[in-house]
Amino acid sequence: MKIGTKFYPLFGVLGLVVVWYLGVLSEIVDPILLPSPGQTLAAIYNGMVGGELLFDFLRTIERTAYSILIASVIAIPLGIFLGSSENLYRSVEFVVDFFRSTPASALFPLFLVIFGVGDQTKILVASFGAALVILFNVAYGVMNARETRLLAAKVMGASRFRVLTDVMLMESMPQTFVGLRNGVSLALVIVIVAEMFIGSVDGLGYRVINAQMLFQMPDMYAAIFVSGALGYGFNLLFLTLEKRFVHWSGK
Repeated sequence: MKIGTKFYPLFGVLGLVVVWYLGVLSEIVDPILLPSPGQTLAAIYNGMVGGELLFDFLRTIERTAYSILIASVIAIPLGIFLGSSENLYRSVEFVVDFFRSTPASALFPLFLVIFGVGDQTKILVASFGAALVILFNVAYGVMNARETRLLAAKVMGASRFRVLTDVMLMESMPQTFVGLRNGVSLALVIVIVAEMFIGSVDGLGYRVINAQMLFQMPDMYAAIFVSGALGYGFNLLFLTLEKRFVHWSGK
């Protein structure tokens, strides 16, 4: 009997659980530091059903959503504008690549000095990191727009603005969604790290570091796995949106 391909990812999950159980049973790692999958699952359930983990989960979603929204509103129009002129983009390419390559954690002190301790700092530093990734992808998507479609639009008398919005924008959509997927993943990472170290009292990052300090290992692993599930969920969301709105990609 054939197994549907949609069930294939379950083999990886089952493999991870088996290796985890073997590690616990063999006590390769101190049992205090490595709880069993059952204990971790119980911590996830208890935390998400009437526990503090659900509140932290929602706070991290809120901060990440604000971050990617701000980044998209700024980076997508700017990326289209810069990408419409290759010479213009080349003039700022070094600055974009420099800050895109700079670890976001190195910028925490700068944002703390400017914005102080609070949610706005976490959101803005995540927005900054995500915006650079999105801008880079949008600009390259516009610059790599197919010449045949651009020429066809110009031959039919389309204005520069119409070419920009109706041709370049649509041509850049596949690359834009690549930027959005990478951007939301980066934003989530930055938000969680910021929740660990920038005066937080909630969020998944705070939950991980607090549980680690109190040696509540099942709660720590629960927060880590919920963070991973959230990242996977964000990526799946943007993949679904891409298939829905950019179904014509490559045609």
